[in-house]
Amino acid sequence: MTIQKKKKNTKLVIFCIIGVIILGAVLFRTYVITDYNGRETTGDYALAETSAILIDDSRLETFEQDGSKREVPVHFYFPENIDDFSEDTLPLVIFSHGAFGYYQSNTSTYMELASHGYVVVSLDHPYHSFFTKDSSGKTVTVDSEFFQTALSVGGSDVPEAEIYDITSEWMQLRIADMNFVVDELKKAGSDDTLSAAWFYDDKDKDILVSVLKVTDFDKIGLMGHSMGGATAVTVGRRADISAVIDIDGTMLGEETGVEDGVVQINEDPYETPLLAIANEEHHRQEVDAVRNSYAYANNVVLQNATCGYETYFKNAGHMNFTDLPLISPALANMLGTGDVDPGECIDTMNSIILRFYDCYLKGEGEFSVEESY
Repeated sequence: MTIQKKKKNTKLVIFCIIGVIILGAVLFRTYVITDYNGRETTGDYALAETSAILIDDSRLETFEQDGSKREVPVHFYFPENIDDFSEDTLPLVIFSHGAFGYYQSNTSTYMELASHGYVVVSLDHPYHSFFTKDSSGKTVTVDSEFFQTALSVGGSDVPEAEIYDITSEWMQLRIADMNFVVDELKKAGSDDTLSAAWFYDDKDKDILVSVLKVTDFDKIGLMGHSMGGATAVTVGRRADISAVIDIDGTMLGEETGVEDGVVQINEDPYETPLLAIANEEHHRQEVDAVRNSYAYANNVVLQNATCGYETYFKNAGHMNFTDLPLISPALANMLGTGDVDPGECIDTMNSIILRFYDCYLKGEGEFSVEESY
């Protein structure tokens, strides 16, 4: 290796289920998965992958006591014959996983985009991710305190102010991770070199440089599932972000505080094109918030979006917006899917995501979305 140096029940949609399923399926794949070979892609390009770790010297790793710096693994999906592309050709999409999630949670989505000429970077949030690896090769598992708190924070006896203090700390970490990744990718693309922040296998250096060389950093999309979607929304306020997708996540990064037990929401205009995708229960909670005059973050952000879209999937559960129901059906069904056909759901979602990014990152066609699917 080389170092180149709400309601409370509404908030539960972010935390309860996603990581347990994803990580359990990964760790016990020998016992629980069926023959899952991914989804068939519809684009013209064969796919390739590579990875690296970005080391943020400006931040200490707060989950450790050894003075180590924050590390953010990044995993690239892109067209295989990358050297056939001209410079600044392929738009960039960056993905953030949910609580206890894993960078591979939406592999079919990354592959579909890459097959159509996108560079997709899925990042891990160490200690929020069920597991990942650091630059020493050590497996880093989900932090036990984070895990327990995330499963209990939505309880009816937890005051809003306490929930806000907890979730805002989580969001600050994730937002800093994603901002750091955006900045480092742009810097490497501009410099045509990998700085000291990059840690990678020597064999991967040339392909990493080649991928960054053909990436169009003037066309950056962000997306994420669950708490990762919330992360994408807040980072998406950056002027250099062109489009954002929130996949079934409560937009916690837009909460600014609690006054007299009432959550305060950022009401600044949201100027980046935004698409919000929800499951049916999450959609019902949004409707109830309007009916009961409750200031729910997703409603407020979309109301103040200059170009905002939303849709929901009937009979879908939170995990139907990941590949988990296709990897481990029994485990996924037991822990949080709906009655929707899982293959049809993920394929439909991926086609919507592709059309959205084609419109706002490639300037191809007009985008519209149905109220529900």
